[in-house]
Amino acid sequence: GIGKVMFPLATAHGPWYVVAKDQGRDIVYVSNRYDEDDFARARSEFELEDIRWISGTPPLDVKGTETDAEWSEVRFDLKIRHGPKIVQGTLMLSGDGFTGNVHLDNKDGGLAPGQYVVFYQIGTLECLGAGVISEKHWAKFLQTQHKEASTGEELELEEKR
Repeated sequence: GIGKVMFPLATAHGPWYVVAKDQGRDIVYVSNRYDEDDFARARSEFELEDIRWISGTPPLDVKGTETDAEWSEVRFDLKIRHGPKIVQGTLMLSGDGFTGNVHLDNKDGGLAPGQYVVFYQIGTLECLGAGVISEKHWAKFLQTQHKEASTGEELELEEKR
């Protein structure tokens, strides 16, 4: 937590966690409600960029058909960051296949832009490829919060410059 940095009474309501950054405006957003449902989407959905496949191309089941230009949603075993934990989720590629969106079956405790996500064939631990969590992860979260703020349902976030 960072309670003492903000103000002394913050530790009574902590711990506080960095939940988003707006680098363009030099703002760090912190909250003491990270474990609550307010952050469920930010902890279970994220965009990937720079996706690379070991074979050089996405697995066949990621494409609808060989002639179909549409991408299919495909389930993978995933490893986020470092460490031994394998989680399950779905990947939907977009555009040229080097970007996509991941939806985890369960919330993760520390998604952050720049972290790697590795894709494994379900049940075999055969490594198929990897991608990087995009900076769009926070941008999407902040955009959602700003929309809710305009309807009077703002999530309580502290803004520190």
